[in-house]
Amino acid sequence: MKRLLPFIIILAVLGVALGAGWYLNRSAVRPAPASRGSNTSGSPGAGPPISTAPGAEPPHSLGPADATVLLEEFGDFECPPCSMLHPVLKLMEREFGSRIRIIFREFPLVPNHVHALAAARAAEAAGLQGKFWEMHDLLYENQKAWHDAFDVRPIFEGYASRIGLDLTRFRKDQNDNEIVERRIFLDQNRGHALGVKGTPTLFLNGREVPFESLAPEKLRVLITAELNGSRP
Repeated sequence: MKRLLPFIIILAVLGVALGAGWYLNRSAVRPAPASRGSNTSGSPGAGPPISTAPGAEPPHSLGPADATVLLEEFGDFECPPCSMLHPVLKLMEREFGSRIRIIFREFPLVPNHVHALAAARAAEAAGLQGKFWEMHDLLYENQKAWHDAFDVRPIFEGYASRIGLDLTRFRKDQNDNEIVERRIFLDQNRGHALGVKGTPTLFLNGREVPFESLAPEKLRVLITAELNGSRP
């Protein structure tokens, strides 16, 4: 019995350790995100996403508020796939016109993207002067030019000058403006409430569009089906 005692003690310790590990892993499991839409039939969606986190108001949007299709994007200006989605959404806007509405939500992935928050602040600061979409387009279309820069401030100020912003106000707003910070926070808060994990994440009438369906030919089919009231 004395010879077996050390082995019994070792087995008991291992059992406690495995039990504790199982409990910790179980505790780390998060509850499923809240429902992303009022449609429970599995169709692409009907109506805007349901969430207790509405995001920044008013949102940055293109297209009429009563459009049949709402595309809500959560994006990061330093995210390469987001810059690839940018021309796709521009194309959808041209093709479908007033039948769709596009909303952009700030979702900078920090610290993974070191300039993402600065870019979001630049866009929001431009928005305070009515030029959000102009800055939005410049940031995405010139992403490679500032992505590896050590200091992006002079680059963003150059964009601000190009689109006719009051540069003194722009500098102040992007560095120290409660409205700018709060808009970014509220958009991120909405994204987290909807279960957004990365960028780009696109919702079509409240339903998340699979990443592989963000290609223009596939997204076009989803939008057309929603306009026609049927699934593809």
